[in-house]
Amino acid sequence: MPETILKIKEMSKTFSSKKVNVKAVNKVSFEVKRGETVGIVGESGCGKTTLGRCIVRAIEATEGEVLYLAEDGNEYDLQKIDQKEMKTVRKEIQMIFQDPFSSLDPRMTVFDIISEPLKANYKLTKKEIEERVKSIAVKVGLNPSYLKRYPHAFSGGQRQRIGIARALVLYPRLIVCDEAVSALDVSVQAQVVNLLKDLQEELQLTYLFISHDLSVIEHISDKVGVMYLGKMVEYTSSEQLFKSPLHPYTQALLSAVPIADPTIIMERIPLQGEIPNPANPPSGCFFHTRCQYCIDKCKTDEVEFIEKEPGHLVACHRADELKLVGIVHE
Repeated sequence: MPETILKIKEMSKTFSSKKVNVKAVNKVSFEVKRGETVGIVGESGCGKTTLGRCIVRAIEATEGEVLYLAEDGNEYDLQKIDQKEMKTVRKEIQMIFQDPFSSLDPRMTVFDIISEPLKANYKLTKKEIEERVKSIAVKVGLNPSYLKRYPHAFSGGQRQRIGIARALVLYPRLIVCDEAVSALDVSVQAQVVNLLKDLQEELQLTYLFISHDLSVIEHISDKVGVMYLGKMVEYTSSEQLFKSPLHPYTQALLSAVPIADPTIIMERIPLQGEIPNPANPPSGCFFHTRCQYCIDKCKTDEVEFIEKEPGHLVACHRADELKLVGIVHE
């Protein structure tokens, strides 16, 4: 069995102002094993991006632990170590940002963008930097002759490849992909997803892949966590999630996936109403205001995130009695 490289324990992030407190991430726990891809999926505003940024410590979590097993064999709590230790560990953890149009500095050439992490973390000669940058550019499908150009000269897909190259240039072990393909055309999405899978196999990478697109999640993920209003409501293998979901919210998300296959039968399950205000979440199960299976218990009793089947965790009072349908072939 591959070793666990990342453990998230009871992580929460609260954004506070004078008038209101918003719990963007609410006691989320899961594990990521070396070499696998864990997908995090949910509607906009569910806390996916905040979770990813807390993990890489781009923002500080309010509570909880992020335990990372480093290459040196030591386990670090990324929320507690000092800046000196964090700089050492950060070489192994990188992030690919959502928007390739705003995450690249328009005043820097492609070479400068990709080489910046190297200059910040290592003392390399100019020749060594040039060789590493050209090597990474080729790996992600960029022509080395493009390295002197500026970001405005590239399409969205090419810009995202630049962002991927910047994340890979340090040869990290863990990469958080925050909506890495959502801003791209469908055909370009497929190219970038296949590129990420090829690089994972070649460089033995581990991915935390954040997306709202379940079709992309199914294609790239080994395990999937479903988030709703800051909480993790279901977590299992990708195959099990798409075949036999245990949470009504997951079933509703799956029913909305467009599938170009006449042998697959899916009945659309429209969710009623809007996502509740995260500053004033409902009592009991957060999803009860939009759930067609809601009973009185769901409205009053807080639900626990527990293992209902081996490796299949869910937060639903009625998980044992509901027979939900995933994406099935006739």
